[in-house]
Amino acid sequence: MSATSPNGESFFLPAGRAQGLANYPHARIVPGTQKTLYVSGTSSRRGDGTYAGCTTDADGNHTLDIREQTKAVLENIGSIIQGATNGTAGLESVVDATVFLTDMKDYAGMNEEWNKVWPEKTKAPARTCVQVAALPNVKLNVEIKCTALYHEAS
Repeated sequence: MSATSPNGESFFLPAGRAQGLANYPHARIVPGTQKTLYVSGTSSRRGDGTYAGCTTDADGNHTLDIREQTKAVLENIGSIIQGATNGTAGLESVVDATVFLTDMKDYAGMNEEWNKVWPEKTKAPARTCVQVAALPNVKLNVEIKCTALYHEAS
């Protein structure tokens, strides 16, 4: 066990057991006094309908940048959490996340951006990453859904 943070307490298996490949614990222990926020799958789509991390050439071919998309997805999730909690919580409150990638070759790049948001694995959310056949738009290579904890403002 380790210190409690806004997203509960982290749990790690002992050093001799398999450890995560990025900054995330094996589990998070949630205290009972907080509210739970379930964030729907979120992409890198901007308010104007364009997608961060996607460039389209004259022939209509898309080039996708996993790092730029992951960064934008996490920023969008942060905005959702801040809005839904009236500014009382942000990404530090995420307790669990599921990452959907269209190709596992993007796993390392996604992890690089993930680790920038959660540089300490003791404060990172529990996480699952899966490859999917497709996401709702061909301009996407990553989507993340998550659960966050927060206290209502008094």
